[in-house]
Amino acid sequence: MSIGHALLGLLEGGPRHGYDLKRAYDERFGHDRPLHYGQVYSTLSRLLKNGFVSDAGVEAGDGPERKRYAITDAGVTDVERWLGTPEKPEPYLQNTLYAKVVLALLSGRSATEVLDTQRSAHLTTMRDLTRRKTDGDLADQLICDFALFHLEADLRWLELTAARLDKLAEEVAR
Repeated sequence: MSIGHALLGLLEGGPRHGYDLKRAYDERFGHDRPLHYGQVYSTLSRLLKNGFVSDAGVEAGDGPERKRYAITDAGVTDVERWLGTPEKPEPYLQNTLYAKVVLALLSGRSATEVLDTQRSAHLTTMRDLTRRKTDGDLADQLICDFALFHLEADLRWLELTAARLDKLAEEVAR
């Protein structure tokens, strides 16, 4: 995800300082990967330089003063363009797991073991996501569903590959 576009989208609700933007980002999108403060401020600096945000004054608080940022018209236009551009579907044609299966076959190791180990890891992750989904709010449920659907597709591939392993071993041996 584009951190810059996410911060711009959050700024559409009104001016904010970096700490507040980090907190809002982490609550909405950073559950598994929170932003580092350095990322927030370097991104804001770039957005300021490119004219997508402007300085909206300083906010006094208990600690040091906090610089506030506001989205500009150019920033709004950039967010609209980003939202209207579809994400590129990833066909995963260069897959690490496929490479592991082929290399296991080439080296005389057990490709079945590679597939079984991966299946076990997928199932563990799916159980964790299902628990998180059950306990989560709607946003958590939707992001967990997204991940679960992808993991289900991976499991189907694992099963298909296991069923074709003998034939793949013959082709790899040639």
